[in-house]
Amino acid sequence: MTDADALAQLAEQEERLQFTKFDNETALALGQQLLTAARDRGLPVTISVRRNGQRLFHAALPGTSADNDAWIDRKSRVVDRYGHSSFLIGTQFRAKGGSFEEDSRLDPDVYAAHGGVFPVLVRGVGPVGTVGVSGLPQAEDHAFVVEQLALFLDGS
Repeated sequence: MTDADALAQLAEQEERLQFTKFDNETALALGQQLLTAARDRGLPVTISVRRNGQRLFHAALPGTSADNDAWIDRKSRVVDRYGHSSFLIGTQFRAKGGSFEEDSRLDPDVYAAHGGVFPVLVRGVGPVGTVGVSGLPQAEDHAFVVEQLALFLDGS
């Protein structure tokens, strides 16, 4: 897959995976779904769902550590700053022949453009929070979040 194809796919995901509303109950239900799916698969992930900077759901499964919390925080800051998934932002920098760490001029101890955190997008409003996981390779973190968001939104 070319960088252009990957960017188009990532942009399509953000266009498709949008909520009509997002409140605390929605965040808890989404977090619980992610937790159940991760447990069923035996995935060593940390899960986070936030709205407007407030952590509404957080869980850390066996095999994770405080490092995963830090990764979620760093990836979430990228989503908060750019309004797009952490994977899309990292891919954009790579597509231009560089890297986020070298070219963004942002502190890599604070920001990480690695896959795994997706914006909570409300149709007609825009980004209002983040949903993410950390613990798998970045493409797998991203794919798991996208898969679960699609299932959640299809069931809403």
